[in-house]
Amino acid sequence: MLAEGRTYLQTVWWIFVFSGLAILCTVLGLNLLGDWLRDLLDPTGRTNR
Repeated sequence: MLAEGRTYLQTVWWIFVFSGLAILCTVLGLNLLGDWLRDLLDPTGRTNR
């Protein structure tokens, strides 16, 4: 499938760009959500500020 898609990269590049951006935003959002939950729920990592 990847080898077949490589031929379309020159003509329909926006499919790959928007797919990659969607994956990037999803992974970044989940990573930030996980960090926020860890900070919220981990009592040993809290500091008094």
